[in-house]
Amino acid sequence: MVSITARKNAFHQMLQQWGWFNVSLFVLNRVLVMISKGNLRLYRYYLIAQPVAKTSLLPPGRGKKIEIRVIQPHDEITRQFPRPAVAIEARFEQGAKCLVAVKEEQFIGFLWLLLGSYQEDEVRARYTPLPAKQAAWDFDVYVAPDSRLGLTFPRLWDEANRVLSENDILWSCSRISAFNIGSLGAHARLGTVSLGSSIFFCAGRWQITFASISPYFHLSLNPESFPEFCLNTQGLGKNSFADHDKPTME
Repeated sequence: MVSITARKNAFHQMLQQWGWFNVSLFVLNRVLVMISKGNLRLYRYYLIAQPVAKTSLLPPGRGKKIEIRVIQPHDEITRQFPRPAVAIEARFEQGAKCLVAVKEEQFIGFLWLLLGSYQEDEVRARYTPLPAKQAAWDFDVYVAPDSRLGLTFPRLWDEANRVLSENDILWSCSRISAFNIGSLGAHARLGTVSLGSSIFFCAGRWQITFASISPYFHLSLNPESFPEFCLNTQGLGKNSFADHDKPTME
């Protein structure tokens, strides 16, 4: 059993990393999910942009055993993806590109890119990176647990940056859960800039959205209704995520 002291230490560490506001939302979400059997949920996202790197994240020769390739919708490797088949199909239908990481013929990760608006598949929302010909959307960067301490993450991003650069993209936008400190930290090291944040409260078919950017508030009573966020990267500087909307903000 976990001791009371260990639990207190874990809680204090969570407070330091997340802040009271995010911890409160996290606990509230756990309670809502439990009492409603999953019918009530809370999500909080940070909306960020990161510059497309012109140089490799890895030194020459490193990570060459990890193969990165762009796959087609019906590639058999999609059967190994830790995501529902219907979600994978919907992503390809939007025109998303999937970069897959393979090592010794085993699937170890993926990264998705979209040169245009993205229809969210966790909550109901649409994100449009701007300017259209200079900004793209990246989402669902996944690395298999056994490979998370290796070079898979930078290898995926080196290839993603190459693909984006070939399309003259300067910035890649995304949303990251405020409860995913590991992902926030990994992206922050890539030079991310904060664009805002949003909170979604989902109750069955109903959804309420609060955001720090337009449209600020949205009430959705059916699946056809959702907020649309335009994420403008025009004129962004080099201020990092850590200098703006920190994950420890109250």
